[in-house]
Amino acid sequence: MLMCVRENKFLVIVLVLLSGMMMAQTVTPVAVKTYSFINYNENYLHYGKDSSLMMNFFNKVTEMKDKKRDKVTIVHYGGSHIQAGTWSDKLIFNFQAIGNWEGGGLYCFPYKIAKTNSPHYFKSFTTGSWKRFRCATWKEMCVNLGMAGIAAVTNDSSNTFGVKLELNKHHEKFNSLKIYSNLNPSFQYSLAPMASKYIRRDEIQKGYTVFEFEEYIDSVNFVLTKVDSIRKDFMLYGFSLENSKPGFYYAGFGVNGAASNSYLKCNLFGQQLETIKPDLVILSLGVNDTQGKDFTKDEYIEHYDSLIMEIRKVSPDCAILLTTTTDNYIKRRTANKRTVKAQDAMFELMEKHRAAVWDLYTIMGGYKSIAKWYKVGLAARDKVHFSPRGYGIVGQMMFDAIDKSYKNNLKK
Repeated sequence: MLMCVRENKFLVIVLVLLSGMMMAQTVTPVAVKTYSFINYNENYLHYGKDSSLMMNFFNKVTEMKDKKRDKVTIVHYGGSHIQAGTWSDKLIFNFQAIGNWEGGGLYCFPYKIAKTNSPHYFKSFTTGSWKRFRCATWKEMCVNLGMAGIAAVTNDSSNTFGVKLELNKHHEKFNSLKIYSNLNPSFQYSLAPMASKYIRRDEIQKGYTVFEFEEYIDSVNFVLTKVDSIRKDFMLYGFSLENSKPGFYYAGFGVNGAASNSYLKCNLFGQQLETIKPDLVILSLGVNDTQGKDFTKDEYIEHYDSLIMEIRKVSPDCAILLTTTTDNYIKRRTANKRTVKAQDAMFELMEKHRAAVWDLYTIMGGYKSIAKWYKVGLAARDKVHFSPRGYGIVGQMMFDAIDKSYKNNLKK
């Protein structure tokens, strides 16, 4: 009898453990309510009178769950918050976890080649010398920038460059690649010898070259050779690493120092964005706007108006999610009151453009809240940027808000 009781207890323990393991695989983690200054109850999406475009995005996600489509595309614009990549990494991981997907793809700009900080879920490399151009400063501005707002340029006669996906738990393999460049005929590039067979196709009108591989791979290395000196400079805009299995395609376009008008300076913005046709565009710009003394709410709205119009030209039914500007300090000492005006602007834009708003400013605690984040190690010393842990919380909470709205839409 005693043996039977022990066996039953053991069976119960095993069943509980197995149940916990199954739940861990299917339930998406949410941001733990740890910090008193974070307004967790405010973590939801705001809508105006017309929420149809965001609902359309949610329907596309459901179609992918039902195996009626293979890909949903998300584009995220921002400044250094997005270039850092930790916010993005958390967001992508959670989106892929909805269906345990591993396909879709990533747009990867070779930040390391351009001598600037890069997300940790991929790395770029080169043997040559490159110069950086970006839309955030006039000193580094070039008229022919594209949708990423940044480019790497070289005039080396012989050069190699490439990209590799790191272990990241959301996108680790690809079987198709688009390399965006200025397709300068004075330069020729080809893949270094590799085991996988592939087909190459030059899409000159679209501004990229396609490589389709027989196998799934995690890296590529290109050999660049200068064949004449008629036209100087080979300009590299980035890599689109695509996986034909179902999943989210994510393009994180972050440029350190970018403001709401920065991407409007890029002549090839619309031409390149049309090649990936976003289903959802997240706009997280504003910190660098509010840092300026000449900031005005009206001008800020005008910039956003123009940017949204450019996006809708190439993807008319694209959903727009606006992020309110994070609380920040000016030169580490002065709390920035302009963020309140920037917050108001987002809600005006919401009504005007049938967009949704994620009010990160209120969620993080409002005015002077970044100082509280800094005290507990969630923000950097400059009281503008977050720490990696802080960015992880922001990314998780953004997904939680989107997921909550998505599930409410499913119920309806």
